Amino acid sequence: MTLDAATQPRPDVGAIIDGKAHAAGLGDRIARHVQAFAAHAGRAPGLAVVLVGTDPASEVYVRSKGRMARKLGMESFEHVLPQTVSQPDLMALVARLNADRAVDGILVQLPLPRGLDSLAVIKAIDPAKDVDGLHPENAGYLASGLPGLVSCTPLGCLMLLKTSLGDLSGLDAIVVGRSILVGKPMAQLLLAEHCTVTMAHSRTRDLAAKVGRADIVVAAVGSAEMIAGDWIKPGATVIDVGTSRVIRDGDKRLVGDVDFAGARARARAITPVPCGVGPMTIMTLMHNTMLAAFRRAGLPEPTLD
Repeated sequence: MTLDAATQPRPDVGAIIDGKAHAAGLGDRIARHVQAFAAHAGRAPGLAVVLVGTDPASEVYVRSKGRMARKLGMESFEHVLPQTVSQPDLMALVARLNADRAVDGILVQLPLPRGLDSLAVIKAIDPAKDVDGLHPENAGYLASGLPGLVSCTPLGCLMLLKTSLGDLSGLDAIVVGRSILVGKPMAQLLLAEHCTVTMAHSRTRDLAAKVGRADIVVAAVGSAEMIAGDWIKPGATVIDVGTSRVIRDGDKRLVGDVDFAGARARARAITPVPCGVGPMTIMTLMHNTMLAAFRRAGLPEPTLD
């Protein structure tokens, strides 16, 4: 992306947080721990991904997860079910995966087709294998400050923030978006790091002023460039989780929830879209699978330093 002179970032602002590079480094560390686990347990950690239907984007995502798992030395078990699968048959598969000792992590690709009860499926997953961090038990652990499995995208965002900023204590943070997948767990993670956290959403009044006071902005609403660049506090760090396809100059482009060019001219650091949060989401899924394997085997939890 080329910026004109008026929007060129000053030397002390506008650093790009390269999620792809961070994810590669995390993957190297995970691979070493996977090798150590296999030496102790006599098997590799196993990730089972369940896809219902034939959505092309979901199929690509599931294949990328399987490739990454195998690249890091894990086992990948992919279960593709027809769109017409019944709720009882889907629940029966989850039960079999819960009982399978070779499976350490279970991820059911969401959203499910109409007519299937997603919450019932999530609640049926063994919390110790819930590598998407969506089971109510894991959500409760996070809210209580207890060890559990944390939703992948917010965990990746936190890793990027800590790598960029170090200690987050005392910083003002705003999370725009309140989904159970990103917004709510992201707020809990920031609270655990001793940030002062504002949760914002579609009904928040004077959102621009609230964003303008934040040292950390995490945008996760899925609305193209809804956060204007001039809302960003000078020197803030921006994590853009959103992805939307828009038409610009006759071409399709992928953009985030934040006006990238405008925000980059003011922010200390910012994630791009793509190649920001996305690569970290897949890698934190691998991290959660590895962590679940160690915990289930009763082995000391690895550190990623």
